[in-house]
Amino acid sequence: MEVSNDRVIETGQIMFKTTATSISAQLNGETLLIEAVGENGCRVRITRNARLESERPSALLPDLPDGAPQVEKDENQARLTNGRTCAELRLVARGMGPALELRFTDAATGRKLLVEEMPHILWPGTRHWKSQGGALWSLENRFQARKGERFFGMGQHQHGQFDLKGCVIDLHQKNTEISIPFLLSSEGYGLLWNTPGVGRVELAENRTLWQAEAITQLDYVVIAGESPRDILRDYTALTGRPPEMPDYTLGFWQCKLRYETQAEVLRVAREHKARGLPLDVLVIDFFHWTKMGEWKFREEEFPDPSAMVAELRAMGITPMVSVWPTVNANAETYGTFVRNGWLVDSVRGAMDGSIFYDREPDGMNPLRFYDATNPDARAFHWDRVRDGYARHGIHAFWLDANEPEMYPFHPENLRFHAGDGRDVANAYPFLHHQGYADAFAQDEITDGILLSRSGWAGSQRFPVVLWSGDVKSTFPDLRRQLTAGLNMALSGISWWTTDIGGFKGGDIGDPAFRELLVRWFQWGAFCPVFRLHGFRQDAARDPRFGHEFSFGGADNEVWSFGPEVEPILTRYLHLREHLRPYLHRLMIDAAQTGLPLMRPLMVDFPQDPQAADIHDAYMLGPDLLVAPVLEAGAKTRKLWLPEGTDWRCAWDGTAYQGGQWVTLPCPLDRIPVMIRAGADIPSFG
Repeated sequence: MEVSNDRVIETGQIMFKTTATSISAQLNGETLLIEAVGENGCRVRITRNARLESERPSALLPDLPDGAPQVEKDENQARLTNGRTCAELRLVARGMGPALELRFTDAATGRKLLVEEMPHILWPGTRHWKSQGGALWSLENRFQARKGERFFGMGQHQHGQFDLKGCVIDLHQKNTEISIPFLLSSEGYGLLWNTPGVGRVELAENRTLWQAEAITQLDYVVIAGESPRDILRDYTALTGRPPEMPDYTLGFWQCKLRYETQAEVLRVAREHKARGLPLDVLVIDFFHWTKMGEWKFREEEFPDPSAMVAELRAMGITPMVSVWPTVNANAETYGTFVRNGWLVDSVRGAMDGSIFYDREPDGMNPLRFYDATNPDARAFHWDRVRDGYARHGIHAFWLDANEPEMYPFHPENLRFHAGDGRDVANAYPFLHHQGYADAFAQDEITDGILLSRSGWAGSQRFPVVLWSGDVKSTFPDLRRQLTAGLNMALSGISWWTTDIGGFKGGDIGDPAFRELLVRWFQWGAFCPVFRLHGFRQDAARDPRFGHEFSFGGADNEVWSFGPEVEPILTRYLHLREHLRPYLHRLMIDAAQTGLPLMRPLMVDFPQDPQAADIHDAYMLGPDLLVAPVLEAGAKTRKLWLPEGTDWRCAWDGTAYQGGQWVTLPCPLDRIPVMIRAGADIPSFG
């Protein structure tokens, strides 16, 4: 095979064309383009339409460097090698005529990584297209299964599986389910499904199948690497690395279902300070507003937001407010949104949106979602948020219900500015984040941050913290959140957290819930973000708490759970302060390398085969091994100490040799934590 000099070779129905950084081909109505992206990536775009589109939602950074690829071809194949990744497009005999097959290998070792599957002698092809009308096509793209291959990443899901092999995963944003379509393989590659349409992926024993319900074109990127760390580094170089967050992000965040008034917010803040308890963020959740879509405080309950913010900031507390992307049909902004076409629209029939409780009128109301895929709609939304909140000094925003949360969700009936709902819906939260990030830059807001219930590939490059949504208050749910968080880390997400104690079902007077809260709170102190939240009830005092939004939920402050619990939680508040210098170093490292703060053991110990199986413990940075207590009534905790280093207990300094299982004590006031030998981290005891 000779290096190409941009010659065009035609062989029957096929035409290969090459440039210094790309390969293209056409056959049987398909157009394929393979390009070098970054140092080690190969990007593939394929369509059945007349041409490839360039203006589509994409997780990739704009203006990526082309790398230093090598392009070769002969009559029956073309090969693009970019760094460690080699993409080979082959013309192969199949049935009644030739077909194009894509395969990817590791250029450093020659190992086969990913190969399209030829499923049948005649039909369907490796890429099975079916017209959905106009420029839209459903697609099934098949790849060969590999014996022993393991998969990780793919965002946040509640199935509880760490190794995703054998799973069917929806590509669909939902409350508690965040679709980040980045798949990390144990065979030494990552695959970004850079296609924001809804669908699914089947990681079966006999094949890997990616399915899109209706798209205009396929877009994905393959990255080869020696280790998960290398692949994550290259993936975040292509999709963006997190900014350095404001320092307050690293402290304690206090939140409950609803602080109903300005007076209540200030009372809680003053009580924290009076008790000498650290507090960095105080969150004002929903229904502080007039109507959804107006994005401003109710004067009756928050008469002087500027004074409230000034007092909070004087105490060293950053206020955060909840902002939903919904617009009440009775809101003063509704007509502007409708006239300008700035709402997510329906293809036919009644509007698609949500029916949910709002304050004015008090009760269930029809709600629609502003179209975050429209830059003009994003700008107008921010204008209202600026006027309602930012002018008072509020720069931290809780972006809730931004999947967008429609029940039932019918993507085939949704029309976004960016296109058909089936084709673009998963990018909604990503573009919502982008609107805020652009506004922060425009208004020179340097301490802005977003807490978001949904995201997509690339969301990590904005000042965004993702959290796991409205999960239940149970030990099984606690375990599922840890597994979900580790796969989020392997999806390139550095900033992630949960509702400490779970969101639904906690009774603050129940001893069983108090034990769960303690164990969750301990884990929260070792998460990237340490945030207490939940829709609690207090059955002994008022049965409405935890059942009716207007009553705001039961008390949810650290002193609310009884005299046995309060000193334990207080201890972990102060321990978090002890960890802040270390966390700050991890934040800088994440911004520079894309390496998540919280990650599975396999990232730091790729040569330890046992480490790849561990998903009930994790590394917080390179030096802390954290083992959350995930079972009720536990008194001891079994833990694998990775080989290649020694360890010491963070509580009593006991030394342990790596490469062994140990059983550690975990009384109610202790979460097992080990410090890597030689690390400059003082013991906690």
